[in-house]
Order: sequence, then C-alpha cells, then structure tokens
Amino acid sequence: MTAQDDIVPAAALPGTKVRRAFGEVPGLKTLAFCFLAFLYLPIGVLVAYSFNEGNIVMVWTGFSTDWYAQALADADIRKAAMNSLIVAVSATAISTTCATLAALALARGGAFRGKVALLGLISLPLMVPEIVTAVATLVFFSSIGLRLGLGNVIIAHTTFCIPFAFMPIRARLEGMDTTLEQASRDLYASDWETFRLVTLPLLMPGVLAGAMLAFVISMDDFIITLMVAGAGDTTLPVYIYSMIRQGITPEVNAVSSILLLFSIAMVTAYWFTTRQKPGRNIH
Repeated sequence: MTAQDDIVPAAALPGTKVRRAFGEVPGLKTLAFCFLAFLYLPIGVLVAYSFNEGNIVMVWTGFSTDWYAQALADADIRKAAMNSLIVAVSATAISTTCATLAALALARGGAFRGKVALLGLISLPLMVPEIVTAVATLVFFSSIGLRLGLGNVIIAHTTFCIPFAFMPIRARLEGMDTTLEQASRDLYASDWETFRLVTLPLLMPGVLAGAMLAFVISMDDFIITLMVAGAGDTTLPVYIYSMIRQGITPEVNAVSSILLLFSIAMVTAYWFTTRQKPGRNIH
C-alpha cells in the first residue's frame, strides 16, 4: 500500500460539502432548454411560415418562395432597405471614428481631470432607455429646427452607436502591450507614424468589431428612427412595422426573415473577428 492509497477523497469525509458543476444542478438543463425554446421558437415559426404558399399567415397550404420574390420586387421595400443601408453605413463610419478617437484618448492619454466622468458619459446611452434617447433627440431637433431628411436619422444613429463601437475598441486597446509602440518611438518615429504603422494595425480587429456591432445596431434600430425620421425617410424596420399594422402576411415574414439572416451574418462575423485564436494573443 502506498501513501496515495491512504489519501481519503474529500467527498468521503463526513460533513464535507461537495460543490457540483454548474451543469449538474438539478433541473438547470431543462430550465435552460425551456428558456432557449421560448426565445427562439417564435423566430423559427416566423421563418417557417415565410415559405407558406397561401396568403393567410397561420394556415399552411404548401411550400413556396414566391413571397421572397414578391418582397424583393417591391419598390417600397427596396427603397426602405436602401435608406437603412445609407443610414447604417454613414452612422457606422462616423461613430466608429469617434469611438476610436475617444478610446485612444482614454486608454493612451494618461491621467487627466474628468477622465472617469468622460467614460461614464460615453457609456451612458447603454443604460438609458432607448425611448428616452429617442424623445430627447426629437425634442432637440425640433428646438433647433434641424430638418435634414435622412441626415437627422444618421445623426441620431451615430450618437446612439458610439458606445457600442467604443466597447470593443477600448477593450482591444487595454489588452494591447505598449512595447511595440515604445520601440517605435525609440526608433524616432513620429506619433502619427507610430499610430499608422503600429497602433492601428494592432487595433484593427477591435475597430472592425466595433464597426460591425454599430452597423447591426443601426440596421435594426426602430424606436429612434420612428421618432426622428420624416416622410419618405422610412427605414426597413419602420416599414416592417407599417406592414404589420395592416395585418401579418407571409410577405412580412419573408422581409423579417431576410433582415434576421442579415443580422445573424453580421453577428457571426463579429464573433469570428473578436474570437481569440488558440496560441495567439495581442501582445
């Protein structure tokens, strides 16, 4: 008998409490399954009935893709989708640029007065209810008489998307080692050359992740757009809402499914961009 044979497992000692793994808690897996089913089953039903041949949404009459063809051929839907793309691309470009500059100032600017307050102000839109932001933006635009058509929507989306772009960019900056930047300065590179040749290439995954996140938020936004958009400036989520008010049809399901597929593609790209590969780091 060896010394190891004399060791008594902790679980065998009287009065010892054994910690269970998180997945071994009784009923937790069932609860998680029910939660996921409650969350995603309605989406699955929506996608399934978008292939319904009949025009009554909840009466299955056969498989067909005609509603997708009809939705893609609708001029109003195409115009709303184009408005959404214009707003999302513009808001993403501006908000990502602002978020990058803000992250650089906070992560590389050293200690300065008001740094914590500035960080709180940038993150505040994440905690304020979106309806509050929408109403405040509407009141502000009305008080100054700003009527720029889609420009109003772009400004509102830019303001709302900055915190979402800021988070992954700042996280990337804080995880970066400054050794290469210091070496660049030791080799007499200017601040701009250091940023362009060293900092920005290392920061680019965070910038791309922030841009994709901002793009998805802008494309899917409804409340702010509904408040500030004028006549003829309807985006795709607002147009879908107007279609629902007239009754849910398989065409509504088809348009919603296309928007869902687009959002899933963007979120998947965001996940692959931010995923840390085994054996690699950003140092």
